[in-house]
Amino acid sequence: MALLIQRPKGTVDTIPSQVHKWYTVEKITDDIARQYGFKEIRIPTFEETGLFVRSVGEATDVVSKEMYTVTAAGNTQFTLRPEGTAGAMRAILENGILNEGLPQKIFYRLSCFRHDKPQAGRLREFHQFGCEMVGSESPRADAEIIALAKDVLDTCGLSNIKLNLNSIGCPECRPRYHQALKEYFLARKDELCPTCQERLEKNPMRILDCKSPICQEIGKDAPVVTDFLCEDCSGHFEKLREYLSVMGIEYEINPKIVRGLDYYTRTVFEFICSDLGAQATVCGGGRYDGLIEQLGGKPTPALGFGMGLERLILTMEKQGCDFMEAKKCDLYVAPMSEDAASKAMAIASALRNEGFFVEYDLIGRGLKAQMKYADKIGARFVIVLGSDELDSGKARLKNMRSGEQTDIDLGEGLVNAFSNAAVSEMFDGIDDDITKLLENGGK
Repeated sequence: MALLIQRPKGTVDTIPSQVHKWYTVEKITDDIARQYGFKEIRIPTFEETGLFVRSVGEATDVVSKEMYTVTAAGNTQFTLRPEGTAGAMRAILENGILNEGLPQKIFYRLSCFRHDKPQAGRLREFHQFGCEMVGSESPRADAEIIALAKDVLDTCGLSNIKLNLNSIGCPECRPRYHQALKEYFLARKDELCPTCQERLEKNPMRILDCKSPICQEIGKDAPVVTDFLCEDCSGHFEKLREYLSVMGIEYEINPKIVRGLDYYTRTVFEFICSDLGAQATVCGGGRYDGLIEQLGGKPTPALGFGMGLERLILTMEKQGCDFMEAKKCDLYVAPMSEDAASKAMAIASALRNEGFFVEYDLIGRGLKAQMKYADKIGARFVIVLGSDELDSGKARLKNMRSGEQTDIDLGEGLVNAFSNAAVSEMFDGIDDDITKLLENGGK
């Protein structure tokens, strides 16, 4: 029988055999964010549409083409969040968090939605880890944010990652650059793609971010933004580079990085992985010093980054990085009768209270089928319960890795006896791993 309904295009099911990969990146991102003094914030999945139009920019692809928007009663429009920064800044303002002292440092892990063409590393529903720092205009804050992102990528075990860095100036110096870009692209306006012809008037910098090979070729010799920076922006960028060098963080200056959202000012950066092909960016961010004021607050500097978790996991898979092992069953209890099933439930309850992962038969299978199931779920130990075991109060505890069997008391001493056996088995496994490592010459 054919499946009647399938998942929407551009979405993914994370099945139980794969979820441990998410546990890995979630633990790494949470731990490192907290090491840097960031605190978690959780915000709604949807916001009033005006928030994204005002912050992200009406002329951006995200707002003009990719948002999921509905009209609710009273003609109010709501949009599933396409990114995390706008909602986080709204929450900071609305909840008075800026009154708690500066800088405020927050992080989040959330789902985002964009109606884009699905491809590897780019989904219509995707998950993002983001960090935001509000209240510091110092380039040291820029270096700190970049260092945090790099620590996450390094801890995940990624290689071939390059930091690309740029400054796109501020409202004081950027208009001169926009004018220079307009004059440059006007000469070949008819060759630009229709989208970039519109961008030419609204935000010519976005042409530099176009994926069209023709537009990329035209933009190859376009004016460079760093040649138009004012003294303050130039000094900020120079200091940032100095601080990155102090922290031992290598980078390349890439004047073509402009980011895809209008709220960015001054510093913009991307961590690029050559293993990902077209979708090479694993993390991107920068400054948005005008965003808080744009949303109704007092002028307050801010900066941060977003990291797509699906793309991060995809990169880790391609590079053979280590993931946390999926939790496996500590003990499977195989009952052979109704009375034995009741005893199996009691054993499972006692050991689960001590933190062990225990399963027992819930279907009524025979012993052979139960042993196959125990092997399939990777149970470390198995106990078979029949009438003899119930009468004697003892059973054989089988180590599924080594095949060894030992007697175990099913009474009050069960928890201690199993705990000792589990710890012993764990150390035996470590010893075996060390032996294999030595036999392979430490490789």
